[in-house]
Order: sequence, then C-alpha cells, then structure tokens
Amino acid sequence: MPLQMKLAAITLDCPDPPALAAFYQEATGLELHPKSDAGFAGLNGEHGLLLGFQRVDDYRAPTWPDQIVPQQLHICFAVEEDLAVAEARLLELGAGKPDHQPHGDKARVLTDPVGHPFCVVRR
Repeated sequence: MPLQMKLAAITLDCPDPPALAAFYQEATGLELHPKSDAGFAGLNGEHGLLLGFQRVDDYRAPTWPDQIVPQQLHICFAVEEDLAVAEARLLELGAGKPDHQPHGDKARVLTDPVGHPFCVVRR
C-alpha cells in the first residue's frame, strides 16, 4: 500500500525571502504567513499548501534555458486572463522574460526577480 503523503510546502532558495514573497504575493494574491521573517517567508496557498522562500547565503540565480546554474525548480501557474495581460502585469511586478519561449502561444516562461523560471498558462 502506498504511503499517504500530501504535499505541504514548496520552498525556493533566494537572497531576500521577504522581497521574493512580496513578488509572489502581488502575483498570486496569497496571504503572507504570519511567522514570516528575514530568514524564511511564506505564503499560505490553497488546500494548506505553503509557498516558502528561504534565505541562502551566496545564492546563485538559475541560468535558464542553459543549465550553467541549474533551474532547480519549475512552477506553473494557471491564469484566467489572457496570457499577454498576465505577462504584462508580472513584468510590471519585476518578473523577467527569457528570449527562449518553447511553448508558443500555449504558455509564457518568465523568471521571478531572483531568476527562478516559472510558466503561466491559460486556465
């Protein structure tokens, strides 16, 4: 019988947890976890899932799509709005847009302010 595990948290390494949490909070509307601090910040997600951000000294941003510094993690977010609208808003919040876009019109690959790649797909 398989173990009954439920995903409880996804945590990203970063140089400044409160700043990265603020980016994702603006992008998702998730609530800041009340025990967030300079070493670890979290956002309370759906169904109890915590999106966390932990301080790492000498953090090195992923270099996607090349893997000189591996991406380590890839998150996908579904959006209700048109992908161009979602992309524009995320860029305003501080996301980056790599030149390499492997999914055509189906998804946008962006990077958060510290370089983690993530996708935005239409729900």
